[in-house]
Amino acid sequence: MPQLPAPAYPAEVRARLEADAKEVIARYPGSRSALLPLLHLVQSEEGFVSRTGMAFCAELLGLTTAEVTAVATFYTMYRRRAGGDYQVGVCTNTLCAVMGGDAIFDRLKEHLGVGNDETTEDGKITLEHIECNAACDFAPVVMVNWEFFDNQTPESATRLVDDLIAGRTVEPTRGAPLCSYKETARILAGFPDERPGAVEASGGAGPASLIGLRLAKGEDPHPRVVAPRGERPRGGSGHKAAPQDPDHSSGPIAEEGE
Repeated sequence: MPQLPAPAYPAEVRARLEADAKEVIARYPGSRSALLPLLHLVQSEEGFVSRTGMAFCAELLGLTTAEVTAVATFYTMYRRRAGGDYQVGVCTNTLCAVMGGDAIFDRLKEHLGVGNDETTEDGKITLEHIECNAACDFAPVVMVNWEFFDNQTPESATRLVDDLIAGRTVEPTRGAPLCSYKETARILAGFPDERPGAVEASGGAGPASLIGLRLAKGEDPHPRVVAPRGERPRGGSGHKAAPQDPDHSSGPIAEEGE
């Protein structure tokens, strides 16, 4: 059935959002480039991207609502309906799944009594499976409002959601302290995180992500897994390296492979 026009924001909400939106739009040489952060901005108001929010973005950017809808429905970080205070995303892509991501997701569905992209009755948690959290070296990974909880198990993930529901303080494995979904959306819109110490706590990449860089710099922080021909792994267990056929090497040994 055809939908009625989206209702307008209340006047005070509209004035506040419009002031923020103009600040965002001013950052870009072309106004339509501000669409992604503006969608996060309206999501910070309602907890999802409503038809009202999309009409607001379209009006300020000179776009059609169809153009805005096409973007809002393409990116999974934009909710299309109301959800919980905490978006709990379980990576079920290849490496996380092999390391236990599927088991974590199944446990949480059973424990919370919800399915994928569903919200608990108390409105605290929305559970979803995520194709990739871009943190394979910490698999299996769970994200809460896009903050990392690394190396999870079904048991630790269950404790995590129980703590969230109970209102207990939960600390991400790395990154900024946890905040609500709406607060996270405002930060993603490009506004500063004004909580004391939050920016300093954000830090950088985790140590597992930096091993390759450290090796490239010659720091060699860990024993070699594969030793050069005829050598024993440095710092290893002392087992002799297996003989290799020179005509069928396991990889390049000059220039790129040095």
